[in-house]
Amino acid sequence: MLFVCVLINYLDRSNLSIVAPKLAEDLHLSPVSLGFLLSAFGWTYALFQIPASRFVDRVNPRLLFAVALAMWSVATFLMGIAGTFFALIALRLAVGVLEAPSFPISNRVVTTWFPEAERAGAIGFYTSAQFVGLAFLTPLLAWLEARYGWRFIFEATGAAGITWALAWWLLYRDPAESRSVNQAELRLIEEGGGIPELSRKFHQSQSVSVWADLGIVLGKRKLWGIYIGQFGLSSTLWFYLTWFPTYLVRYRHIALEKAGFLSSAPFLAAFVGVISGGFLSDWLLRKGIGVTLARKIPIVAGLLLASLIFLANGFSDPRLVIACMACSSFGCGFASITWSVISTVAPERLIGLTGGVFNFISNCSAIVVPTVVGFLIRGESFTYPLIFISCMAVVGICSYVFVVGDIQRIAE
Repeated sequence: MLFVCVLINYLDRSNLSIVAPKLAEDLHLSPVSLGFLLSAFGWTYALFQIPASRFVDRVNPRLLFAVALAMWSVATFLMGIAGTFFALIALRLAVGVLEAPSFPISNRVVTTWFPEAERAGAIGFYTSAQFVGLAFLTPLLAWLEARYGWRFIFEATGAAGITWALAWWLLYRDPAESRSVNQAELRLIEEGGGIPELSRKFHQSQSVSVWADLGIVLGKRKLWGIYIGQFGLSSTLWFYLTWFPTYLVRYRHIALEKAGFLSSAPFLAAFVGVISGGFLSDWLLRKGIGVTLARKIPIVAGLLLASLIFLANGFSDPRLVIACMACSSFGCGFASITWSVISTVAPERLIGLTGGVFNFISNCSAIVVPTVVGFLIRGESFTYPLIFISCMAVVGICSYVFVVGDIQRIAE
């Protein structure tokens, strides 16, 4: 179920990038204006992470996810009706607000349902949905855009989200509330480091103040290392979610509807990366390697591969360009088990808030990357943007190697 949620989540984030070349042509947008439109989601998505995370700590995920998913899908659908640049900006800002609780909710759900030794694999599985959707549905959406126009893409993805919001409400239950879970499974989850009674345990909890709680999750060096590392990783991801289709079409002259598998190769590589990274991490943990190394090995190795994106500047053959992109994207996916680190180290009472701050800082890259890339483009040259993305991945490596330290639960 989380896999489907993430699939819809990322289709609604990336649908704008798919239609961006034709939308920009219809609305006569410059690269800088297009960069602002592509970054609009990131402004509110990042800004509302902390307020949304307070709801995640207090509202049952069954209700909160259903409401948020339905509302952001309505905003997505309305983008197919909007007629001006400013209306599109406003609706993208609304999508950012309403998607803000999505990943903290997913992290909370996984923390309640999975023991530590299974969690990275579970997170890798549902996180892979972002790349599955981009890999298999990007060619389809490009074909639909060519046939029915860019507005239809927003209407189709919005309708899919509204339908799944109802399904989530009808089907999801926390493990402590599920009729299919017995006491032995609850003990298995809890003894393995999961928190199956999380909703009941903290539903009535009262903190001194949001500022005191923020002081806890902003006052730990370990958490800052994770936050900065995720910013570096997310910078690569947001390049693929925003500028990548335009890079292929406008700067490499590769038509998406004709490229087929070629344009999907980086997303397929990322899918393989995120699945293998998660299960490798859990396998290392089960083989007796400590949680610190079991989590850091895939993250650092993945960021190293992601940093190789700048090599695409040295090739003119589209196949070699795509090969470089696929290598970098595989690394991005391989490192995408970072939510399992937050699930392990966050103070137990503040899992939602810690995830919100983590997602806020990491998704500042959704603001920075699309905007900076727009400014770094020089005529028909995309050299500087790819160097910039590579440098962000190196920042992530340094943060995990030199700042994070041991991965273990932080006591308040």
